[in-house]
Amino acid sequence: MTIVAGCDVGSLTSKTVLMKNGKIIGSSIIKSKPRPQDSAKLAMAGALESAGVTMADIGYCIGTGYGREKIPFVNEVKSEISCHGKGARWLLPSVRTVIDIGGQDCKAMKIDRDGNVQRFMANDKCASGTGRFLEVMARVLNVGIDDLGRMSFKAKEPITLASTCTVWAQADVIKSVNSGVPVEDIGAGINTAMAARVAILVNAVKPEGDIFMTGGVAKNVGVLATLEKLIGKKIKKTRKADPQVAGAIGAALFSMEKANGNRRGTK
Repeated sequence: MTIVAGCDVGSLTSKTVLMKNGKIIGSSIIKSKPRPQDSAKLAMAGALESAGVTMADIGYCIGTGYGREKIPFVNEVKSEISCHGKGARWLLPSVRTVIDIGGQDCKAMKIDRDGNVQRFMANDKCASGTGRFLEVMARVLNVGIDDLGRMSFKAKEPITLASTCTVWAQADVIKSVNSGVPVEDIGAGINTAMAARVAILVNAVKPEGDIFMTGGVAKNVGVLATLEKLIGKKIKKTRKADPQVAGAIGAALFSMEKANGNRRGTK
């Protein structure tokens, strides 16, 4: 069977997934470079190395993400909405509502049993519901993104950010740091503010069935736990693959369909 690839070039991270016979044989996640084409090449190189294959072995490759138009080696491109829907369905076949929090936007979508998007809403006007928001706040606190997520479970009196605007929220965080507020309480407040913003979008699409989150923020346990409380529903998890590569998985699945003559490649 042909080896296929999906390359997802995002604003914060870039991901590549290689698949064969419907299974992942290689993948990589890198911090995005200033030039999307450089991000794509590095992400692909990492995936090729992990799979022990070369670019000549790739039968078809589809690009996605904000930098998809600048990827030099793809056969075609698809929207990240389509790819995340497809990838989420492969990761969790029972999923019907997908939450994707990217570096510069947040999307909530409802999909059918084949992973096709039926309805979606997106927020790309404000950074407060994005990975960029958490990255900025983690930098202010001088902690890692993963550490920021765990703070929600260690906090005693979480702060409340007066504004969801990233600039003003950052000022609130700096003020709290200078006032000696425990870092766990600040981190928990940041996670809550993020979850509250995302919850508005999720509730707007009227989530149905099993819910799954894609993107790097899916690994932030604090945001995830708070979001579940705000929407009143559990967010399913899977160990099948890293949820951060869901978009690249979806792109690889679309590549598989092309390589197989448009026969469905999600089985």
